[in-house]
Amino acid sequence: MVVTIHIEPENKLALFGMADRHLKMIREALGVHLSARGDELRISGEPAAVERCAAAIGEMHRLLRRETILNHEHVAAALRKTSPARGDPSTGSLDVMSGGRVVEPRTRGQHRYVQAMQNSDLIFCAGPAGTGKTFLAVALAVAMLRENRVRRLVLVRPAVEAGEKLGFLPGDIQAKVNPYLRPLLDALHDMMPFEQIRRFMANDIIELAPLAYMRGRTLNHAVIILDEAQNTTPAQMLMFLTRLGEESKMIITGDPSQVDLEPGQNSGLADARQKLTGIRGIDFVELDKSDIVRHRLVQNIVHAYAPPAHTTPPLPS
Repeated sequence: MVVTIHIEPENKLALFGMADRHLKMIREALGVHLSARGDELRISGEPAAVERCAAAIGEMHRLLRRETILNHEHVAAALRKTSPARGDPSTGSLDVMSGGRVVEPRTRGQHRYVQAMQNSDLIFCAGPAGTGKTFLAVALAVAMLRENRVRRLVLVRPAVEAGEKLGFLPGDIQAKVNPYLRPLLDALHDMMPFEQIRRFMANDIIELAPLAYMRGRTLNHAVIILDEAQNTTPAQMLMFLTRLGEESKMIITGDPSQVDLEPGQNSGLADARQKLTGIRGIDFVELDKSDIVRHRLVQNIVHAYAPPAHTTPPLPS
C-alpha cells in the first residue's frame, strides 16, 4: 500500500526532525518505507502500518499548532495515540505481526500469560516445550519497543549445554554464544525484518547476551527476557533479578522438566518460585500440556515423556 501526504514547507523541518530523525524513528517503529520529494511524503508498506503512519503524521501536524518544535517525546506520543486497539491489554492481542497474522494468545493459559506481562513488571512463566513462553515474551517486547514504551530489548540465556559437551567453540564472543541465543533470535526473526534486527543490534537497541554478562549492570527503560531459566542457579537468578532498573519489565521463562544443571545443583527458577511468591508486582504463570501450540505431535510427546504424577512434588501455591 502507498499513501502520499502533502507537507507544508514551513512545517517540513519540524515534522521530519534534524537529519530526518523523526522519520527514522517512525520508520523503525512501524516498519514502513518513507521518502520525501518536494512537498510530498510518500509512505509505503503493509496497509495497517501505512495507515498508522499517516495517522501519526496527522497527529504531529496537530501538535505543531501549539508547539514551535517537535522532539522525540512528541513523536512517541503521536505513535502511542495512533496505536490500534489490538494492542490494548483488554484484548489479549499484541501489536505485532508474525507470518502475516497478529500475534495473540491461543489458549487460556497463554491469555493469562499475556495479561500478566501487560500488567506486571516482573513475570515468571514455567511450562513445557511448545507453549509459546519465549515467543509471546519476545512479541510483547517488540510491541513495547515499536510503541516507544521502552528503549531497549535485552535477550538473555544461560550458556548451559543440553547434555552434550561441545568443547571450545571457534570465533569471537558473539560466535561463541550464538548457539545458546539462537532460539531467541529465531523468535525475533518471525516478527522483524532481518535488516531492522541487524540495525537495532548495531545501535545497541537489541542486545543478545549470555547470563554471565549481566553482573554489575542496571537495565533501565528496557524489556529484559531470561530464557531457559531452569538452568540458572539460585545465585545466578538473584544476580539477574537485581538488574531490573527504572521503567523496565523483566520476563523469566523456563521448563522445569528440562534442567541441564550438574547433579546436585538447585534450579534458580524453582527457588525463585518458593522465595518470591506473594510479593506484590510479581506474577507467576504456569502453562501445561493443554497450552502447547507447536506441532500437534509435541503435545503427545510431552505427555509420553512426563514422569508419573506421584513422583513430581507440587509447586508451592
